[in-house]
Amino acid sequence: MDFFKIIDQLSEVDADVLGRFNSRRAVFGSLGTAAKRSALAATPLFLGALFQKAYAGTAATGVEVLQYALALELFEQDFYAKVKASSPYANASAADKAAIDQIKKHEDSHVTLLRGAISGLGATPVTGVTFKAAVFAGLTTFKTGAAATSQLGIAQLLEDTGVRAYKGRAGELLGTDLLTVALQIHSVEARHAAKIRDMRGQRAWVNPADDLAAHPVYTSGVTTGSTPAAFGLVVPPYTAPSPVENNTTQSNVDIKAGLGATYTASDAAAAFDEYLQVAEVLDNSRAGGLIGA
Repeated sequence: MDFFKIIDQLSEVDADVLGRFNSRRAVFGSLGTAAKRSALAATPLFLGALFQKAYAGTAATGVEVLQYALALELFEQDFYAKVKASSPYANASAADKAAIDQIKKHEDSHVTLLRGAISGLGATPVTGVTFKAAVFAGLTTFKTGAAATSQLGIAQLLEDTGVRAYKGRAGELLGTDLLTVALQIHSVEARHAAKIRDMRGQRAWVNPADDLAAHPVYTSGVTTGSTPAAFGLVVPPYTAPSPVENNTTQSNVDIKAGLGATYTASDAAAAFDEYLQVAEVLDNSRAGGLIGA
């Protein structure tokens, strides 16, 4: 069977089909040995799976994932813009101001990248995602007072949620160039989370002993109703809650049991950062309750 000839025939029906594959060489180069490639290419099952992956991974799901990422970045961008325009920020230290200024610049760059990537795929980037003004009005301090009501306390929640949100959808971009785009942003968001935590005097990593550990951001499940229709975002089916942040079992391995008595459950849990599904991120107890005019 001439696999490349089949692709050529498909492209005559759908001119975009070749664009959905990274390249002919890349598709086959990921399959291993020459014998394995020949055997797999000769099976209808392989052909069907590859064809389905190419369409689902880059034509539809890829754009949806990028729109979701853009919505989160716009949300954070607006939050930091509100912080910079506020009285508490005006009274913050020079070092803290410099950190927020730099994070805001990163968010601006992320928005620019995602808008360009989405437009390049022939879609219209999502707009109008803002941090709810009424909620922000209640953030009357920069980093003092109740953790969940200070500006930096909310920033910690947003950054930690963003990191888990990117992780929750990375698998949908496997085999596409879009995964690189997402991971370039994901690692920087993790650095933002660590910096905000450091500014608040917290550990740089998520830990069950944190002062915000009981907040719904660090749990899983849909608790108060999600907002799946917000901004036209496509929400994948929600089946079961994601792992909680105090989880000590990874890939069926009991991490705590394997470490010995000198390690606590918190030590084991803090070594891993869990993902969140879209419905959980958009739940009203998390980002969903903070998005709005």
